This record gives sequence, structure tokens and C-alpha cells, in this order.
Amino acid sequence: MKLAIVGLGLLVLGGLAVVTGVLPADEAAAIADRVWPILLFVIAVTVVAELASTAGLFDVVGGWLARLARGRTRVLWSLVVVLAVVATAFLSLDTTAVLLTPVVIAIARAHRLDPVPFVFVTVVLANTASLFLPVSNLTNLLAADALGGHAPLPFLALIGPSALIAVAASVIVLAVVFVPRLPVTYADAAPPSVQDRPLLVTAGVVVALLLPALVSGIPPWIPALAAAVVLAVVFARRAPRSIRFALIPWQLVLFAGGLFLVVGAAEALGSGAFLAALTGEGDDLWSLWQVAGVGAVAANVANNLPAYLALESTATDPHRLAALLVGVNAGPLITPWASLATLLWHDRLRSNGVEISWRTFVLLGCVLVPVVVLAAVVPLAL
Repeated sequence: MKLAIVGLGLLVLGGLAVVTGVLPADEAAAIADRVWPILLFVIAVTVVAELASTAGLFDVVGGWLARLARGRTRVLWSLVVVLAVVATAFLSLDTTAVLLTPVVIAIARAHRLDPVPFVFVTVVLANTASLFLPVSNLTNLLAADALGGHAPLPFLALIGPSALIAVAASVIVLAVVFVPRLPVTYADAAPPSVQDRPLLVTAGVVVALLLPALVSGIPPWIPALAAAVVLAVVFARRAPRSIRFALIPWQLVLFAGGLFLVVGAAEALGSGAFLAALTGEGDDLWSLWQVAGVGAVAANVANNLPAYLALESTATDPHRLAALLVGVNAGPLITPWASLATLLWHDRLRSNGVEISWRTFVLLGCVLVPVVVLAAVVPLAL
């Protein structure tokens, strides 16, 4: 609800900027034309993920991983890492934070393990693994046109090595901190129960078809919307109570829509010149570190989405834009509000009875962020 209030306030400010002429109407229309496919994708992929979760798809995958690990705790932890990377890359960081977190908590508890080493995997990789594909993060979708469009290959060619390094650095730090706390083996547990097998199979098939479609070069809102419609129709017949307004991430849409207008108004007032002075120019390693560093700091001060929007105009070539994505995607791991995914993750922890202090999160972030961001920028300067 707090996010909705903030979003409503941003929409009011943006509307006032348009009415008063601070943001010209044609520029506001251009913003709307740029934003609607992105927000439609966010809505559709969220509906798909929520319905797939309701069908038990993520629980079944989690149970399968636990059986695959054959009682070896470190293997299970590593498989959770892989699942978090795949979920983030294809279904976005918010899906990992919201839907995968309860799954890994359930896996840990079913096998009498401490859930903390597993839930930190979900929040850290929800951010750092969101560099892989255009659909992995809202910021990537915003940058996609300047980095080769929605086709994944140009995007991966530029930022793929940085994404791999960001994930590898994250996993190394997490392993050093948390793996020694894990026992060598874990107890067996019964596989998760399936309430409606046809729904589960349908959800599995739809998601399996959706993943390659999201990297086919088609505008991602098209396959995501098709998948959402198919699942909604099936659920409306077999589990109609699952179709509810809460499936739509309206608070996020409200927040993002208002934010686009407010940042557009700020740019119209000349914020770009000040921010350009902070980020400098050039594409040598030091200059790219400067761009990524300013992005990471701005994300932790405000939030990664407004940080990207405000700094986008200063990223004057693909390498600088990629460095900015490293900063705003992999960098928001120090303050709780730096990434919406982090707030959603913490909310899921509380609702599942897992207590983690923000002090622990901040201290870990202070170690992670410099290591991950500095290392991930290096391939962009080569």
C-alpha cells in the first residue's frame, strides 16, 4: 500500500508537470509510447508467474532439485543458485524475490535446514543475475532499443560477460559467508503435494513455451500476454477463485508510470547537465567504473529505477549504458529500498516467519556491491 501511495503521488506530480507545461504534452506522449509495452510485459509475466506458482510449479521444481541433490546440502544450495539465475534471467528479478523465496524456505524447512543461506541466494541473484537478458529487469527493457532491440544476442554479446562475472562474484561471496554454516547432508522429505495435476501440467507447458519465446526477438509483451491469457482461461474454468485483481501488480505499475513522468519533468528542467558532470565521459575502464559507481550510489540513495531513468541520458554509447546497467542492477544491495525486489523479498520472509535484520543485509551488501560492480564492469572496457 505504501508503494501505491508513492506511485499515486508521483502520478499527481507528473500530471501537474504536464498541465503547467513543465513537461510538454508531446514529450509526455513520447514517454507513454515508450512505456506501455514495458508495463504490459510486467503485468503479463507477473500474472503468468503467480498462476504458475498457484498451480504448484515452483514447488514441484524445488522438490525435484532436492531429490536431484540426493541429500548433499551443498549440491542443493548450488542447484538453488542455478534456479535463481534462470528464474531471474527469464521471468525477472521480482519473480525470483516474490515467488522463489517462499519455495526455498519450504525446501529448507522440509529438510530441516536453516533457510537463511538459501533466501540470501534469492535476493542477491535476483539483482545481480538481472543483467542477462532484456526481460530480466525493467531497466534492461528501457535500455533494449539502444542495445540492439529485444533480440537477446546483441544484448548478450555486450553485457553477457559482465552478467556472468556479476553472478560468479556474488556466488563466491555468498559461498564464503553461508556455505560453512550448512550441514554436509540433509534429511529426506516427502515430495510436495499436487492439488490439480492438469493445472500443473498446463502451467508447466505454458512456462516451458514462454521461456524461449521471450528470447526469440519478438517484443516480449506479446508472448507474455499470450501466456497470461491462456493460463487465465484455464484457471477460470478449473480454479476460478485464483483469478483475482491482486494478480495484477498495479502498485508497481502506478509507481513506474508516475516515475517516468516525474523524471521526464526533471530532465525538462535541466537535470541532465548536473548528472552528466557526475558521470563524466569516455569508455575507458576508469570512466566506466565512474558511470557504474554513480548508478550504484544513486540506486541505493533513491531506487534503481529512478536512478536509471535519471542517468540514462548521460550514457552516451552502448558501453557506458551497459556500465550504468551494471551499477543499477547489481548495485542496489545495500539499502533496503534500493530495489523493489529487495522490499518484496523481505515482505515474503516476514510472512513466512523468517527473521533477517536489515543490519545483516546492509553489512553483506557493503561487501558484495564493490566486488560485484567493479569486477562486472571490466569486460566492458576490454
